[in-house]
Amino acid sequence: MTGQSPALVALRSVKSFVVRSGRMTASQQQAYDEFMPRYGLQIESGPLDQVREFGRLAPLVLEIGFGMGASLLAMAEAHPGWDYLGVEVHPPGIGNILRGIHEAKINNLRVYRGDAKDVLAINIKDGQLSRVQIFFPDPWHKTRHHKRRLVQADFIRDLLPKLAPGGVIHLATDWEPYARQMLAVLGAFPELRNTFGEGQWASEHERPPTKFEQRGQKLGHGVWDLLFEKR
Repeated sequence: MTGQSPALVALRSVKSFVVRSGRMTASQQQAYDEFMPRYGLQIESGPLDQVREFGRLAPLVLEIGFGMGASLLAMAEAHPGWDYLGVEVHPPGIGNILRGIHEAKINNLRVYRGDAKDVLAINIKDGQLSRVQIFFPDPWHKTRHHKRRLVQADFIRDLLPKLAPGGVIHLATDWEPYARQMLAVLGAFPELRNTFGEGQWASEHERPPTKFEQRGQKLGHGVWDLLFEKR
């Protein structure tokens, strides 16, 4: 633990992810090495100064677990008036999105490598986020692993202060039992309002389909989206 922020050490708990050992391609590694210093942010640097990082104050979106990053890149390109933060633990995805940021000359997207719980606790100020996106988090199918699911009451309780009034939490999953758990967890918070009505899924949204989602749809998998607004 030598050299780590005390805040980081204090936050260690059950992880909602496993750092897979998938190897980075040569181009992903090159992009990571070249562009992480430019487009990457360090958890240890402390609270995000949005004006210093983006040159402006704009609505700020946090996406947790962006995978290979195609969906997040598309959203950042489609909404240049918003600023985006992506958090991911897997190096191949980070390398991939960094290359995409550079090639598309996207100026409104930055990336953290690490645990989203750490980012929320250390880097995000209260009321700073206009939107939080969590698309297709690991459902941890086995009952004994359900405690590892990210969307739990404790996590939402820690997230809520970071969300501005009127801010939105957008969740999506292709695993119905997890979708129902998400619905129950968010629905239990009086600070949140289901924008499609109590107990309802989001029938409309602006989220571009992810590669993971498209693959699942070809296999006949359903997809459940939830949109909750902070009162």
